[in-house]
Amino acid sequence: MNHDVKNVFIAGGTGFLGYYSALLFLEKGCKVSSIALPNEINLDNWYPKEIDLCFGNLFEMSEDEICDLLKDKGFDVFVYGLGPDDRVTPKAPSYDFFHLRLVEYSLKICKAAKRAGIRRCVVMNSYFAYFDRLQEGALAKIHPYIRCRVEQATAIAGIGEKGIFDVMIIELPYIFGSMPGRMPIWKSVFMDRFEKMPFVFFPDGGTAAIHVTGVAESIVAAACNGIHGERYPVCSANIKYREMINYMMKCAGFNKRFVRMPYCICYLAGVGLRVKEKITGTQGGLNMTKLMTGILSSDLFIDQAETQIKLGYNDLGFDGGENIWKGIQEAMKKCYPEKQ
Repeated sequence: MNHDVKNVFIAGGTGFLGYYSALLFLEKGCKVSSIALPNEINLDNWYPKEIDLCFGNLFEMSEDEICDLLKDKGFDVFVYGLGPDDRVTPKAPSYDFFHLRLVEYSLKICKAAKRAGIRRCVVMNSYFAYFDRLQEGALAKIHPYIRCRVEQATAIAGIGEKGIFDVMIIELPYIFGSMPGRMPIWKSVFMDRFEKMPFVFFPDGGTAAIHVTGVAESIVAAACNGIHGERYPVCSANIKYREMINYMMKCAGFNKRFVRMPYCICYLAGVGLRVKEKITGTQGGLNMTKLMTGILSSDLFIDQAETQIKLGYNDLGFDGGENIWKGIQEAMKKCYPEKQ
């Protein structure tokens, strides 16, 4: 372990990723603090009492207020895990929505953490930024959400200083698992769309994926061993959508199967979704036509071993987290308890 981590503040510690990261930091003997939105979630009877939890809205607080919240507490690591993901569909233009929440707010909050004297910062980002680098910025030009994720990482790394405020970026893929008090996002953004259909008509690409416990390992490993300015794409498995969807349906208790969507239909479906956005005045963070014909029709796979070596998983006793198929089981059980 290159850095002795003892006292951690997690922005987003009652969320899905922050919660599991907090549990693992506690297991490693660290003191953990966090902040939650008032009345957002019932924390009774399950949220660890060992976590020093306060209430407030970091997005609405000023930089000075956040700095006052964080300073003189002995925090040596700040973990940032706030903000919407690509499945949120705001009013057009979506770039403005995502830029405010992913870039402007996160930069303000991380500046406050630096001013408070915290020396290391781990930021949860998206694996789309990794694939954008591989395509030399092509994805960011097309998709507002990906552009904002790239800008977020660049902005926060830009305020970092090696040895003074080290910034490490974790690039996250599809995430499975469940937690108390929250419904997995898979229910509303994915499963509900296919519940009344006889089959799942979907592009035949694939994706990197990870169990939420694997996300926690990557966060703790970056806090302990990460290098300032580095981006770390993580996963625990690369799976085809055909495999993932068929297993999700099986675990959810639905008798329906994956059917491959031909490229021409992917294009027409994407055009239809773009027309719907025009009519409703909304815009997704991902360009719907390019989503269907590009992202979902491609294999967005990651070499999991490379990041694990860089972050010293073996020295920390990490193995990448729970099995991804177990994570799918957990998520579907949470979504459909009556079918189990």
